[in-house]
Amino acid sequence: MKIDPKFIAKLAGTLLAISLAVAAVLGLVNGVTADKIEAINAENTAIAMNAVVTVENAEFNPLEASEAVAAAAAPYGKLDSIYEVKDGGNVVGYTVKVIASGSQGSIEMIVGVDSALAVTGVSVVDHSETSGIGTKVTDNVDGVLDQFKGMSGAGTLAVGTNVDAISGATVSSKGVTSGVNAALAAVEALG
Repeated sequence: MKIDPKFIAKLAGTLLAISLAVAAVLGLVNGVTADKIEAINAENTAIAMNAVVTVENAEFNPLEASEAVAAAAAPYGKLDSIYEVKDGGNVVGYTVKVIASGSQGSIEMIVGVDSALAVTGVSVVDHSETSGIGTKVTDNVDGVLDQFKGMSGAGTLAVGTNVDAISGATVSSKGVTSGVNAALAAVEALG
């Protein structure tokens, strides 16, 4: 059976037109929603930053810290941003936004670290973990995120050693642990 070249050209043209129309619609939707998504992410980040510090009216000042980026990246996760936490003008710690690998994608979290280099809290901002399994970790079921409070020493935290995993969500637990290690490494690199 021989296929007519005109049929192939017509089919290719139709598929091209459909692809261009879909791309245009996706571009339009992205243009309409990008600012709203960015605003929601900024609000969630601010809420998470306040949740992981121990002072009431903390001031957050962004830092440019290239040495912290390198320290966090190997081998723990990606440093997104780091903020100095001030209370009444005095530096009392840091909040670190890191992105670590989970079982279904990235886990974006804020880790609070005090001036003694101990974790003050962990709050997940965004994730792609499996509902009902990995979300047990990201939603702090059974205090899985709370167990990091008071821990210190970048690279010393490990699931099964000094960090308890949620059964069935070991990869998510390891992802969060890597993120906390990245945050500690970043703050330690600040000196």
